[in-house]
Amino acid sequence: MDQYTLNLLVVGATFALYIGIAIWARAGSTSEFYAAGRGVHPVMNGMATGADWMSAASFISMAGLIAAVGYDNSTYLMGWTGGYVLLAMLLAPYLRKFGKYTVPEFIGDRFYSPTARMVAVICLIVASVTYVIGQMTGVGVAFSRFLEVKSSTGLYIGATIVFMYAVLGGMKGITYTQVAQYCVLILAYSIPAIFISLQLTGTFLPQIGLFSEHTASGQPLLVKLDQIVTDLGFASYTGHHQSTLNMFLFTMTLMMGTAGLPHVIVRFFTVPKVADARYSAGWALVFIAILYTTAPAVGAMARLNLLNTLSDNGAQPDGIDYAGRPDWMKNWEVTGLLKFEDKNGDGKIQFYNDKSEAFAATATEKGWAGSELTVNNDIMVLANPEIANLPGWVVALVAAGGLAAALSTAAGLLLAISSAISHDLIKGQLNPGISEKGELLAARISMGVAIAVATYLGLNPPGFAAQTVALAFGIAAASLFPALMMGIFSKRINNKGAVWGMLSGLIFTLVYIFVYKGWLFIKIDPNLADPNFFQTLWALLPVAEKDTAANWIFGISPLSIGSVGALVNFAVAYLVSNATEEPPVEIQDLVDSIRVPKGAGAATAH
Repeated sequence: MDQYTLNLLVVGATFALYIGIAIWARAGSTSEFYAAGRGVHPVMNGMATGADWMSAASFISMAGLIAAVGYDNSTYLMGWTGGYVLLAMLLAPYLRKFGKYTVPEFIGDRFYSPTARMVAVICLIVASVTYVIGQMTGVGVAFSRFLEVKSSTGLYIGATIVFMYAVLGGMKGITYTQVAQYCVLILAYSIPAIFISLQLTGTFLPQIGLFSEHTASGQPLLVKLDQIVTDLGFASYTGHHQSTLNMFLFTMTLMMGTAGLPHVIVRFFTVPKVADARYSAGWALVFIAILYTTAPAVGAMARLNLLNTLSDNGAQPDGIDYAGRPDWMKNWEVTGLLKFEDKNGDGKIQFYNDKSEAFAATATEKGWAGSELTVNNDIMVLANPEIANLPGWVVALVAAGGLAAALSTAAGLLLAISSAISHDLIKGQLNPGISEKGELLAARISMGVAIAVATYLGLNPPGFAAQTVALAFGIAAASLFPALMMGIFSKRINNKGAVWGMLSGLIFTLVYIFVYKGWLFIKIDPNLADPNFFQTLWALLPVAEKDTAANWIFGISPLSIGSVGALVNFAVAYLVSNATEEPPVEIQDLVDSIRVPKGAGAATAH
């Protein structure tokens, strides 16, 4: 059986499974649509949370980022894992005890303000839309490579699948679908890692293989990798080369953003009791750890395999002949995510760090005119089984896993967006007297519209969102996380403080991002208006075209600014609250009741 047919069968079988589960678990009430009827078992909720959390960024991009840079990009592991612990310990149980359906509803009730609720809706939509674009784009990439269709066609197929199980099942359908998606994605991630660890080190567990001896050279695997990358002018794989301040702030941004992203928080609203929220958080951490402890090994082994392939395991140190390149390279060239340019006309592929001053003399001596291969980081996990010549069924499983990771998170984000529109905007503000049947219909229509918008943005992504979802974490960290923390742990923060804090954090963060990534303005859609208009905006931002550490304020990257935005949020909320009246007594009592263990076994009625 050829690889294309195998890919089609495996991916098709998983899609059929998702749709079948959605039909079985279709929602019949708003409680089931928003919170799965609050009847999900903690272990199953932990597994669903793992799938919801481990997006295309975790499955596809994280190991690729680690592979490209090494130790410095371990910030993604530390930030995302640490943020989940923060969420599990400080937010999830208390929010579940409060007993609401959505994050904006909690903020609106806790700060006794419809305005606070609407600001939270805005923050939620901005963060979630930014995040979901990356998921939808990832769906298109996976389809274009493994099912040999245009990325736009793949995106339409993925959106249709999400539409069928998310609109029909709501949170109930999404929850049980995500359980299946977790099983698919974790098998798809672990099995190739085990195969490749055995190939390179003879060790079954990749987590141990990372620190084991490289079989071919007899050296420790990381020592061998350091030697290869430094020989090609790259920074050492295990060394620390970035600003420690920026690394710390970026890690904190990811941590607070993780704890503030609503699509993960609402997962804890689906369990029967507050104690179950704690148990499901623990189980989710176990399920997430299986992938997250494997990712460093996948990244290192993928980088080693790639470099060995480009030199025929060292037999051709000046590069392999382009005409005789392996099939996996031909396959990925079609997607545009791997490109070759023969700069010196020798017909060989030279791959090295052409920005390294120390390596420049060596490159000139060899007659190299620049690195000739461009490899998108996102292909490292998906291409790794092909590079390692693993069986076809493993390649097909990886394709299904990448799609499962992207679709599971996209569904969770889209549900958070649609719930904010139907429950917080329509029921909470525009039509408080709407019937349950009417609200359920509004929720499904909102979900359909959200999917359509996400599909459009996936087809026409703004440049910043296509490159990274880290900005979504910065937005959530600067806006929602402080409001949730202060809402639970401070009786003194009032409605005015919460509103001004969220707005200050959000605006500060967005302005900093726009200034240092000013090309945002000209990449949204240049066909919408006269390009000269966008060029005028560009001229007003003198540092926009220099998104480099030398121009950042105190060397703080736009991807790290969310943690500073969170401090702005906390400070503004504190100052405004202390300059204005205290919250009503009943609100202060409410804050106490959220944290007091008494009655923790039974959730507050909605």
